[in-house]
Amino acid sequence: MEPILLYDTTLRDGTQGENVNFTAEEKVKIARRLDDIGIHYIEGGWPGSNPRDKKFFELAKDIEFENARLTAFGSTCRPGISPSEDQNLAAILESDTPVVAIFGKTWDLHVEKIMDNTLEENLRMIRESVAYLKDQGREVIYDAEHFFDGYKDNKDYALQTLMAAAEGGADFIVLCDTNGGSLPFEIESIINEFDLPIPVGIHTHNDSGLAVANSVIAVKAGAMMVQGTINGYGERCGNADLTTIIPILCTKMDCPCVSGENLAKLRSISRFVSETANMIPMNSRPFVGKSAFAHKGGIHVSAIMKEPRAYEHMKPELVGNNRRVLVSDLSGKSNVEYKAKELGLELGGNGHDSKKIVSEIKRMEQDGYQFDAAEGSFKILIEKLTQQFQPLFELESFRVTIEKDKDQPCSAHATIKISVDGRDEITAAEGQGPVSALDSALRKALVNFYPEIDAMHLVDFKVRVIDGRVGTDAKVRVLIESRDQDYIWSTIGVSEDIIEASWQALADSFQYKLAFQSTPPHMKGGYKN
Repeated sequence: MEPILLYDTTLRDGTQGENVNFTAEEKVKIARRLDDIGIHYIEGGWPGSNPRDKKFFELAKDIEFENARLTAFGSTCRPGISPSEDQNLAAILESDTPVVAIFGKTWDLHVEKIMDNTLEENLRMIRESVAYLKDQGREVIYDAEHFFDGYKDNKDYALQTLMAAAEGGADFIVLCDTNGGSLPFEIESIINEFDLPIPVGIHTHNDSGLAVANSVIAVKAGAMMVQGTINGYGERCGNADLTTIIPILCTKMDCPCVSGENLAKLRSISRFVSETANMIPMNSRPFVGKSAFAHKGGIHVSAIMKEPRAYEHMKPELVGNNRRVLVSDLSGKSNVEYKAKELGLELGGNGHDSKKIVSEIKRMEQDGYQFDAAEGSFKILIEKLTQQFQPLFELESFRVTIEKDKDQPCSAHATIKISVDGRDEITAAEGQGPVSALDSALRKALVNFYPEIDAMHLVDFKVRVIDGRVGTDAKVRVLIESRDQDYIWSTIGVSEDIIEASWQALADSFQYKLAFQSTPPHMKGGYKN
């Protein structure tokens, strides 16, 4: 099968998703990463719609892309004017990109009832806009907006709009399921009902949860270009997720679209875009999510220790991911033995064999711990149970105070005393809250002994009430996620006192970082960035 062209619109359509925003400088960083993994077309934005996208294209003029062709997006000319008079098309050309993508109306409902236009004028706008951009020496991709809905309502007119783009000289016509309401069998059937003199692409939305399926079936029906976004970011329920589509095409459909080397970068770019967008990565995201190759049930773990493909549809390393075995109250000996081997821990030498460790974990989970979400604390627990744990610091005491003035918000102060190799250190710090103050005070105390602490950052903090029926006396579970330049790890604390629970999770996080700073990668419990 011929290679499929990948068209990424994270920087334009992706930013229409709720809470997804990028600065022009962030868009440049993302564009470089997209180019690095072999994306063929990068849609940078709509320069005629906002200053940020215009600035991005100005910055992008200094970038030499190795794999991608940068694309500026816009619409056809407005009714009643020629393309040469249209400011939107002028802004596209000023972006100086080798490729331009414009959308036009395919659905007669939009033409007549939304735009108050005539069907004939709409065809003129499409044909002349495409021809004008071609005359300016650009590669032109025409996005047929609402194509599938338009085709279902008025097949003949929908096809006339495609032919108008073809007559104008479009290099690609992309069929759009803009409302995300079409089903895979509809997509396949419609594409197979007509032929165009130029290649077609597919652009789907996820409103029915079928954006990936619709994109894949369109390729099977002959589409040569797939448009989508990293992590499926986009308006409403999102766009087709390229982090799912790319491995499906490469590993399951024999449609090479990126190299094996670049396929292995997929999980990394997924997290990079999430973090740049300040969005929490979705653990259950297919292929690249933290949980995509995670195993919890004892029977499953026992099987993958013998033959991984018994419970995995592909090798996680192909997309840059890794296998994870979780430990919880559902675990058996296989889980603990697998994790111990993975973390470089010896079992059974002091009376605490794997069966006893499983029993202790189940008891602690009954009390509210959740070790499948806190592998950093799990490693420390096993070392404590097997008498292998050597703390890098010990708490002597801490004090946290909260002050509230009549007209001022609360302020928090923490004082902490720790011991490192018999040497005491006392520090104090302020924070946005009690845990923030405690974190700052501990960090100030430790940095004098361990400068590498500066590379460690807290990235997530969660508090859960375990049993709300007892009101304010309820136990709380605190989960902390931390990271350095290479790894992400999670720790946990449980107590009736939220500060005590936070301290447990915080202390484990710092102990993990310090104890395993020089541990070989295959023996680390953290999740690689």
